[in-house]
Amino acid sequence: MRTHTLQPRHALSLVRNLGILAHVDAGKTTLTERILYVTGATHKRGEVHDGTTVTDFDPQERDRGITIFAAAVSCDWDGHRVNLIDTPGHVDFFDEVERSLRVLDGAIAVFDAVAGVEPQSEAVWRQADRHGVPRIAFVNKLDRAGADLDTAIASIRERLHTVPLVVQMPIGQEDAFTGVVDLLRMTALHWDGGTYERRPVPDALRDEALRRRRILEEAVAELHPEALEEFCATSTLSERTLATALREVTMSGEGVVVLCGSAYRDRGIEPLLEAAVAYLPSPLDVRPVRGTHGGAVEERAADPAAPLAALAFKVTATATGRLTYLRVYSGTIRKGDAVLDTGTHRTERVGRILRVQADRHEDVDRAVAGDIVAVIGLKTARPGTTLCTPSAPLALEPPTVADPVVSVAVEGARSLDTDRLATALARLAEEDPSLTVRTDPETGQTLLSGMGELHLEVAVEKIRRTHGLDVAVGRPQVAYRETVTRGVTGLLYRHVKQDGGAGQFAHVVLDVEPLEPAAGDGAADRKDHGDAGHFVFRSTVTGGRVPQEYIRAVEAGCRDALTEGPLGGHPVTGLRVTLTDGATHSKDSSEMAFRTAGRLALREALRRAGTALLEPVVDVTATVPGDAVGGVLGDLAARRGRVTGQSVRAGTAVVTATVPLAELFGYASRLRGRTQGRGTFTTRPAGYAPAPRVG
Repeated sequence: MRTHTLQPRHALSLVRNLGILAHVDAGKTTLTERILYVTGATHKRGEVHDGTTVTDFDPQERDRGITIFAAAVSCDWDGHRVNLIDTPGHVDFFDEVERSLRVLDGAIAVFDAVAGVEPQSEAVWRQADRHGVPRIAFVNKLDRAGADLDTAIASIRERLHTVPLVVQMPIGQEDAFTGVVDLLRMTALHWDGGTYERRPVPDALRDEALRRRRILEEAVAELHPEALEEFCATSTLSERTLATALREVTMSGEGVVVLCGSAYRDRGIEPLLEAAVAYLPSPLDVRPVRGTHGGAVEERAADPAAPLAALAFKVTATATGRLTYLRVYSGTIRKGDAVLDTGTHRTERVGRILRVQADRHEDVDRAVAGDIVAVIGLKTARPGTTLCTPSAPLALEPPTVADPVVSVAVEGARSLDTDRLATALARLAEEDPSLTVRTDPETGQTLLSGMGELHLEVAVEKIRRTHGLDVAVGRPQVAYRETVTRGVTGLLYRHVKQDGGAGQFAHVVLDVEPLEPAAGDGAADRKDHGDAGHFVFRSTVTGGRVPQEYIRAVEAGCRDALTEGPLGGHPVTGLRVTLTDGATHSKDSSEMAFRTAGRLALREALRRAGTALLEPVVDVTATVPGDAVGGVLGDLAARRGRVTGQSVRAGTAVVTATVPLAELFGYASRLRGRTQGRGTFTTRPAGYAPAPRVG
């Protein structure tokens, strides 16, 4: 088999590791296809509606017409290597986006020129904010009826709370959209037959272009000190100063460069690539990766000569073997190298290193700092695992994993399939950390839990297609929580045990009260109560009546008790526990005794306190024809939904509501029926809210 080495001409400063982020159907995958075509990585344009795209290669993605799994591709542009990850846009696949953002240096956020900022656009933007990933924006679909760049820009400013720095203006509207004016160089870009050329700005557009250029200069001057100095001295900004300032403002996150076009019509791709390499960071521009070793924090720079530090962010099983996708942060990894898995403390050997082009792979001899590759031969690596040089161990912070909110009972159609199903479920959970598998202790059912109904549908269908198993699925269940509504003061609990050997003695006094949201949280109240980690423990014991190590043991025992509440055995959240007093025994007291006392005391306090059941709720955004609004509102009300907003534009209504997750099963079919197939909706987790009392 022919093997290659990642080309040395690709210095670190010429590498861009970028993600494509957007709401469902904003055009991420089409944009990725056009980038691959324009750069020569492919020789034919793939289309989502034809099922011929490079990145949506999974049969389920082609059947459903959406991106489900993050796919990595590479291409070359203007001497730069661009590694792209096309991420899902559906809220159920939040975890795929989270793991991708963890290893990316920059991103291109795609917005629909008609819809502007949509709910999932906002969600992924916030994810990128948390990771500190610099972005540029691409307003897509300017050829659509109702497209309006200025309206889309206004929504970016208002909903994302950032400063849009618009560097282009469209030439023509809707069907007549033929190109853009480059406001930096003050030239017009026209596309014709798949090629583009620069021309002078048409006289009819020159005044408007100059006005927009002035707005851009003023916005940049407000954000960049050197640009402000030049602007005050000359009342304008040179192209060089403007370009330098745009890069620095993008890197700092103070503003976002905005370009526009139509990916489907092949318009705007080349200048977008130019902006990506000009304004977004290389691996050298981001701060060194930080990890821990022996409790000490250590940094590793993006240096091929440094000790290896790589993070596994995705694992898949393919016909060619188990693929582990890596971002190499420092050092060099070669075929045949022994690497240390800091999670399991096991050393494994790298069999092959692959440069990934979605579902196609090319062998390479090595990968260096800044590369995103896949390796074969690792048996225990999981998403979030750090791989490093055995002589220089380092543990990098893994991506966060969201708690699953929906569960279904799964079982094999035949009793003989039980073992095969268990193996298939274990592999699913290994590949996707946001999927969990557990056995219900009361019913004995195997429960598969995930981020939403679609997430679980995709997982079950994958079992059927990949493993050839006929799987029976029970109705989805949601993850409830319990919380305290009325506290208990001065609950005394004595734990005394004497069974012939060393005894156990612990005496604790607890106060338990609801944990109110911090002042000023406002609309966040509902979400705070849904946080499974929303628990505060404190001690007011004085005089050393309970030693500090026993206080920590009481807290650990209280956390143990939070796993099962008195109402239905659901996790407990939203409470404050205060240890006010206690007593010890000179011989029989121990950390174990106080941990047991803390657990049993809090369980008793919860039984005496007022408690309430919480259910997960989601924010629903439904886009429906104007003549169907009444039926949609009635259906939402029947599902215990609370309408929070409604707007109408060009005959289309957008309804937002907060709805209990348990009431949304089957909503997609109902909405299609009420709108003759023209209605769509998206959801976003919105925390927890009190569930209605039964009976």
